Amino acid sequence: MNSRETDFWSTSADELLGRIQSRPEGLRTEEAQERQARYASARLKPHQDIRPLFALLSQFRSPIILILLFAAIVSLFLADRTDALIILTIILISALLGFWQEHGAAKAVAALLSLVRVKTEVWRDGRLIEVPIEEIVPGDVINLSAGSSIPGDGLVIESKDLFVDEAMLTGETYPAEKSVSVIAAAAALSQRTNSVFMGTHVVSGHAKAIVVHVGKETEFGRIASHVMLRPPESEFERGVRRFGYLLLEVTLLLVFTIFAINVYLHRPVLDSFLFSMALAV
Repeated sequence: MNSRETDFWSTSADELLGRIQSRPEGLRTEEAQERQARYASARLKPHQDIRPLFALLSQFRSPIILILLFAAIVSLFLADRTDALIILTIILISALLGFWQEHGAAKAVAALLSLVRVKTEVWRDGRLIEVPIEEIVPGDVINLSAGSSIPGDGLVIESKDLFVDEAMLTGETYPAEKSVSVIAAAAALSQRTNSVFMGTHVVSGHAKAIVVHVGKETEFGRIASHVMLRPPESEFERGVRRFGYLLLEVTLLLVFTIFAINVYLHRPVLDSFLFSMALAV
C-alpha cells in the first residue's frame, strides 16, 4: 500500500486495518521490527550538529574578530610584528574560548536529551506496552490519553471525549474534538475529526488509534521536509553581533574621516592612509 495514495480518514476502521495488514489488538513484535527496518528512511532526522572544524571556523565570522584581523594585517604592513603577534594571539584565544563554550553547551544539551525519551502506549502481541515514539510504525494501534504526544498520523478507532490540540498544524485556538467516523476524502485537515496527527497532543479524553503514516509521510513531516530549521540565536549572541557591527561602523567612519582630513591638508596619500589605519587600530 502506498501511504501517500490513501486518504485514510475516508476509510472505515475495519477496511483500513485490512489494507495495512494490522488488527485491533495491534501488531506482533516480529511485524513491528520488520516495519521499523522498512520505514527507517522515512524517519525525521534531528538537526545535525555542526562539525567541530566548521564550529571553530565560524568563530572568525564575528565582526569584532574581523576588526582584530584587519588590525593585525595593518600592523604587519607597518612592520610592527609585536603588535600583530599580540593581536593574533588575542584572536586565537577568543576563538578557542568561544568554540569550547559552544561545544560544551552542545554536549550538555545532547546528554540531557538522551535522558528524556518520549514514549507512547502501543498494543503489541495483544498487550499494552510503552515504547519510544521513534519505534512506532504504520499498523501500530496506540492508546491516547490526556498529555499524550501523537507519534504519527492515524485513524481514531475508539474514542471517549477526545480533544486534541492541533494549533501547530491548523492554527486553531481551541482543541479539536475527535470521534469515530468516516470523512470525505476531500476534507481539509481541520475537518478531519476522525484523525490524529503527528506533532499534536491530547488535551483530554481517551482513545485508540491506528497509525497510518510516520516520519516524513505525516502532515508534520511534509512541512518539516521543506523547512530548514536552525537553532534560534540567543540574546547574548545577538547583542555581541550588534556590538561588533557598531564597532565596525565606527572604525570605518574613523578611517575615512581621518584619511579625508589628511588628504585635505595635502599630506601624502599613502602616509595618510597608513596613519588613519594605525589610528583606527
